[in-house]
Amino acid sequence: MITLEKLDYREALRYMGFQDGKADPNTLSMLEECEKSVLENSVPRYRYGVFDISETENGIVVGNTDLILQGNAIRKHLENCFAVVLMCATISGKIDALIRRTQLEDMSKAIIINSFSSVAVEQLCDKAETEIYSSLGKLYENCYKTWRFSPGYDDLPLSHQKTILDILDTPRKIGVCTNESHTLTPIKSVTAIIGLSHTPVAVSKRGCVCCRLKNTCPYRKAGHHCAE
Repeated sequence: MITLEKLDYREALRYMGFQDGKADPNTLSMLEECEKSVLENSVPRYRYGVFDISETENGIVVGNTDLILQGNAIRKHLENCFAVVLMCATISGKIDALIRRTQLEDMSKAIIINSFSSVAVEQLCDKAETEIYSSLGKLYENCYKTWRFSPGYDDLPLSHQKTILDILDTPRKIGVCTNESHTLTPIKSVTAIIGLSHTPVAVSKRGCVCCRLKNTCPYRKAGHHCAE
C-alpha cells in the first residue's frame, strides 16, 4: 500500500499560480496546516493492467478489451510501443468532502487544499508507476516506458475514461467512477496510459508538445513545465 508522507510545497504553489515558491505571507502561513489536512484525509489507491496493442486505421487497439485509442497524439505517443499500462489512481472521496467543507469555511484555505490535493494525486501516480514498472516481470524488464498520457490531452477523447475504468473495474475496486460529462469522481483521480517499448523512448517535456493547454499554460509562459 502506498502512503504519502510529504507533499511538494513548490508544486502546490505553482498550482496556485505562484512561481519559484514566492507567495504572500498569508498563503505561506497556511501551507503546513493545509498539507496536514490533505495527508490526513487522503486514502491513496490505484489499479492497473498491462495490455498488448496493435495499430489500425481506426486507432490503437488495446488487446482483449473494447478500447480503441483514437487521435493523432496518442498514435504518436505510442509509436514503436508493443504494449500499454492502463492505470487509475485516486486519493479518495474524503478529499472531495474536505474541499467542499473548507470552501464553506475559508476559501483561501480551500484553494491551498485543492492545490495540495492535486500534488498528492500526482505523487501517488509517480509512486504507483514505480511499483508497476518494478513488478512487470521478466517479459518487460528491459523495456522502456513513456510518460503518462491521460484522456482529454490533445485529441485523445475524454470519453475513453469510462472504458478504462470498466476495464480496471475501478468502481468496485477503488471507488472511481465517471459521470455523463466523463469527469472522474472522486475529483482527485487520474486515468493514464503508459506505453512500453523495446527501444528507447524520446525524452520530452512531460507532454508539453501534446498537451492541449500548451498555448495558454502559465507554466510554459514562465519557462517551466509540469515535470519540474
